[in-house]
Amino acid sequence: MKDTVSSFKNIYEFAASAGALEGFVYHKKSMDPNDLTVWVDNLVAAYGHLPQEARDEIQLSLDQTLGRAIRSLVPLLGEDHLIVQKLGSMVSGEMPESPDDFQKKKWFQGK
Repeated sequence: MKDTVSSFKNIYEFAASAGALEGFVYHKKSMDPNDLTVWVDNLVAAYGHLPQEARDEIQLSLDQTLGRAIRSLVPLLGEDHLIVQKLGSMVSGEMPESPDDFQKKKWFQGK
């Protein structure tokens, strides 16, 4: 049970950091990439330490969260910036069209 609890805690901490990043970069007018380097490196490292089963379970939602963050960053940093590339390495599916694309219903909202 302790391993499961630790795993849930790790998933929560990863997701909270990813969501906080999305909020931090949302519609910024300017951005110093140095403000994000450690944050993004930590996200990539944490993602790599999550169990594959957990990554598989959260991937669709993660694609949306990080996709919106990437859509906010591309106009500021460019598609080829290392930070954008690192975030993109954790996205495996379709990204939202814009940072404002919040079309997905939450699991608790029903159909």
